Amino acid sequence: MKEEYGLRVFERRVLKKLLGRKREKVTGDVRKLHSEVLYDLLSSPSITWVIKSRRVRCVGHMAHIGDKINAYRVLVGKPRGKRKLGKPRRGW
Repeated sequence: MKEEYGLRVFERRVLKKLLGRKREKVTGDVRKLHSEVLYDLLSSPSITWVIKSRRVRCVGHMAHIGDKINAYRVLVGKPRGKRKLGKPRRGW
């Protein structure tokens, strides 16, 4: 949730830099672009929607391939065995 908010903030910041300020046709005043206007001008899906759709596509691809790749086993498998008790050692 926090990451999604951060992505939306980043996306708006980049769009404002790319599109700049807007000049009124009638009065000639320069004003900042608000988020709704930015999304109307851009007319493409938000970055969070794109990331979510690609994740679903990747999972679907792994499910289609099945046991042939290790990533699928990690996705649907359950770990076997027991791990050691206590604080793990630092491996450098």
